[in-house]
Amino acid sequence: MSEFRPFAGERIALVGLGKAGLPAARRLRGWGAEIACWDDGEAARAAAETAGLPLANPAEGGFRWDALLLSPGIPHRLPRAHPAAAAALAAGKPILCDVDYLFRAVRASGSAARFAGITGTNGKSTTTALLHHLLSRGGFTALAGGNLGPAALSLELLGDQGIYVLEMSSYSLERLAATRFNIAAMLNLTPDHLDRHGDMAGYAAAKARIFARQTAEDAAVIGMEDAWGAAMATPARRIPISGTGPQPGGVWTADLVLRDDAGPILDLREAPTLPGAHNAQNAAAASAMALWLGLPRGALAEGLRSYPGLPHRQERVGTHRGVVFVNDSKATNADSTEKALASYERVVWIAGGTAKEGGIESLAPLFPRIAEAFLIGRDAPLLAATLAAHGVKHSIPGTLAEATREAAAAAFAGAAPVVLLSPACASWDQFTGYDQRGEAFRALVAGLGQERAA
Repeated sequence: MSEFRPFAGERIALVGLGKAGLPAARRLRGWGAEIACWDDGEAARAAAETAGLPLANPAEGGFRWDALLLSPGIPHRLPRAHPAAAAALAAGKPILCDVDYLFRAVRASGSAARFAGITGTNGKSTTTALLHHLLSRGGFTALAGGNLGPAALSLELLGDQGIYVLEMSSYSLERLAATRFNIAAMLNLTPDHLDRHGDMAGYAAAKARIFARQTAEDAAVIGMEDAWGAAMATPARRIPISGTGPQPGGVWTADLVLRDDAGPILDLREAPTLPGAHNAQNAAAASAMALWLGLPRGALAEGLRSYPGLPHRQERVGTHRGVVFVNDSKATNADSTEKALASYERVVWIAGGTAKEGGIESLAPLFPRIAEAFLIGRDAPLLAATLAAHGVKHSIPGTLAEATREAAAAAFAGAAPVVLLSPACASWDQFTGYDQRGEAFRALVAGLGQERAA
């Protein structure tokens, strides 16, 4: 593959040298492109220079390249175009996504590997990871990446039987120009990223690009629980999915049993890493996609049961004295925590950090499920005021270590069978990110078992 140079003669400027940008620069140069790299951060530019990558600011001196590969998080139109994007647009040059270059390279290699794309406001990561698990467990050669896990241009080239399972954000989808997904899923659509897309119609239009270039030979998996997604048009075969009720011709969950037209597939109570109605929809989507891609129906149940779950997303990190400890540190806002609280009848809740606008008032209908709350971080007093107004028992230990110790003691005393870390807040006040917060919780829960053994 050393002579494989599908982009020879192409001049590509790359802006944003983070998780996706650096791998893209290395890969594109290896595949023959003439590249120029830039990042607004001095440290990132220094890292690129150390790696031997050429630096140039595409916003200066006129845009001299054939295309701009812009990191997904950097805006090219709203709320304000990055200077490099403005230069590319003024020169009439396309602003692209790294998935396009992967797709073009795969096809240039002669491979007929299939592409499965997954988007939606919520559930993308779980559905992507679950589909990859189902396929891998079923003997398929599959790689997962994109918005989840490895960047697209970090993935190796697959042969004809390979399958790429790619999580697609609206930020990436609005920059696709070549990729055709053999099967694509639109899970759900609720207001999000409106500063980037202008309004709900703009956001929906960006998401709908996952179906662009599909044909009647392809498939579109559509979540039917919101009007925006259900109304999207595609020439592909439509496969409806739902986590709450029947969808003939598709895959759905009713009374926690996943099923399709042929009958029951699995009682999802047998899949402990997929709790709640939102995960029922994720399971329906991943199952519909796996079936269309050729996974035998009989292999679905075993794959769903064995799915390990994603770190920090309702992840069971331990069981001590009959109490289950759940790490949902990824829940950095009330909407995410709502799904977690709705998944359990009774919990001891650990929450807090840097609150988002609106705090936790929207969670009030689920407060009866909270036996006791232990609050941490900067905005613990704000959350405490809301809980007090609704008569929820709570205290403010302040730190995650103390909250875990006190929450465990309350649960062991019979308050609830589940200790749930689902903060409904960002983590920046005490941690470098939700992942560090979740790892700290995992270590604290492991320590509970060690204390007992001692």
